[in-house]
Amino acid sequence: MSYLDKLKEYTVVVADTGDIQSIAEHKPRDATTNPSLLFQAAQMEQYQDLVDNAISYAEGKTSDAKEQTLWCLDKLAVNFGSKILEIVPGRVSTEVDARLSFDTEATLEKARRLIGMYEEIGVAKERILIKIGSTWEGIKAAEVLEKEGIHCNLTLLFSFAQAVACAEAGVTLISPFVGRIMDWYKAARGVDSIPATEDPGVESVTQIFNYYKKFDYKTEVMGASFRNTGEIIELAGCDLLTIAPKLLAELGANDGELTRKLCADHAKSLDLEKISLCEKSFRWMLNEDQMATEKLSDGIRRFAADTVKLEAYIHQRIHEAVNA
Repeated sequence: MSYLDKLKEYTVVVADTGDIQSIAEHKPRDATTNPSLLFQAAQMEQYQDLVDNAISYAEGKTSDAKEQTLWCLDKLAVNFGSKILEIVPGRVSTEVDARLSFDTEATLEKARRLIGMYEEIGVAKERILIKIGSTWEGIKAAEVLEKEGIHCNLTLLFSFAQAVACAEAGVTLISPFVGRIMDWYKAARGVDSIPATEDPGVESVTQIFNYYKKFDYKTEVMGASFRNTGEIIELAGCDLLTIAPKLLAELGANDGELTRKLCADHAKSLDLEKISLCEKSFRWMLNEDQMATEKLSDGIRRFAADTVKLEAYIHQRIHEAVNA
């Protein structure tokens, strides 16, 4: 058996891509997308029908050019998500615009709109995870959405404070960014690499997993943003792992010993302290974590920049369609 086959015995494998062909090849249970992945996929020839459909949909909604672009972005995300759901048996994560990361009400409005668009084409909300940045405002939006039966994936998660707040809010799933945590520590330590067994990103996910299982939180942990297969192997047993196609291929092409590293029964035996966070304590605890503060800010900027790129591409395509 390959590493990938063995991993699937302990962990739900999720494909981190907008490339539908790649998802079909690796057969994950779930899939996630983000603006950068959609930007790449939207330019591929085989997906132009999805782009054209989104443009037509937006034109039917409004004649205002700016609003057309926003409708088109949302419809494009839903089009890719629905196509992915034809392949995966589980769920797809669809992301809220990162530029709304500090606006609870706007995040709620966008999430409800995306769910409504999925329901228009017959996709049940139970198969969608609304992906929201793990700011205080994003977590509070997710808390409201979960009570409405809209399930959420809290992304850009780098700290224990964010994880605790998400669990207390009752969110369905969190996505701790393993590789980006490791990137920060490599730069801070001035080293070229860190062994997987000492990887700070792996250690962060392990701490969160153990805490959730110790105190019976229902929020699932999905490790994300991997830099190498060593990180993935060290997190075998995590609830879910979202993995890019290149690393899925590496895991599938190699055989070897793979043992379960994370286990709920083991977590139950650990001596851990339960904490609770209000907004003030959350902000202070996050502020005291330099890595998490910097990476959260950087991550929001990067996702926002990718959205702007996708927006510009869509605006150009709408302009071309109007003048064709």
